[in-house]
Amino acid sequence: MKIAMAAVAHPDDIELMMAGTLIMLRDVGYELHYMNIANGSCGSVTMGPEETARVRTQESRNAAALIGATYHEPLVNDLEILYTDALVSKLCKIIRDVRPEVLFLPSPQDYMEDHMNSCRLMVTAAFCRNMPNYPTDPPSAAIDNEMAIYHALPYGLTDQLRRPITPDFYVDISGVIERKKSMLSCHKSQKEWLDKTQGLDNYLNMMTDMSAQVGRMSGKFEHAEGWRRHSHLGFASEDFDPLRYVLAELVL
Repeated sequence: MKIAMAAVAHPDDIELMMAGTLIMLRDVGYELHYMNIANGSCGSVTMGPEETARVRTQESRNAAALIGATYHEPLVNDLEILYTDALVSKLCKIIRDVRPEVLFLPSPQDYMEDHMNSCRLMVTAAFCRNMPNYPTDPPSAAIDNEMAIYHALPYGLTDQLRRPITPDFYVDISGVIERKKSMLSCHKSQKEWLDKTQGLDNYLNMMTDMSAQVGRMSGKFEHAEGWRRHSHLGFASEDFDPLRYVLAELVL
């Protein structure tokens, strides 16, 4: 069984920037794994942190269930995604257990520190997967597998200095955009939060419009997700690029 994992900062990050490609891998036989490192505790203006975390975690479970993905519980509260050995150690244990061939991560450049820290943490956790002398929490044995890491585009399609981020390649998600909407629809609490804090009138339309913008960037697709491949060093052979192979007809 081929395995793909998406690991991000918060509930709904996967749905906004990654879910279309994840769905397509499911359709060609991949086992899927879904993780938010933080629980979404700060993502409300009407609920307290504990209730917010409970609600948003359940929304993420519902979204993962829609595509048959294994859900991994969050480890910290929002804004506690800090680059520490303790967190790397826990994430490395998960990587060793899951053994993903494909790992989807946030952009290394983004408007929010939680997103960028999630990227850094997961890259290190994946890098340490095959080091017998690196201790995980709880303890686990090192694994030896090839892994390709792909970074999604940042929300808003720019870095923290508002400079556009250009992907290495595009995946045509036009055929699964409605299923991507269904996953995002699971995050009912987040629509109100974004409307109040970021001035977005329509949660689903915002995601759809951004997918269409990436499609226009491709010059070919109606709706697309953009990806950048991480260096192969420490992860796989240089020509190990499974996303391009398995979705070859839908990749530009």
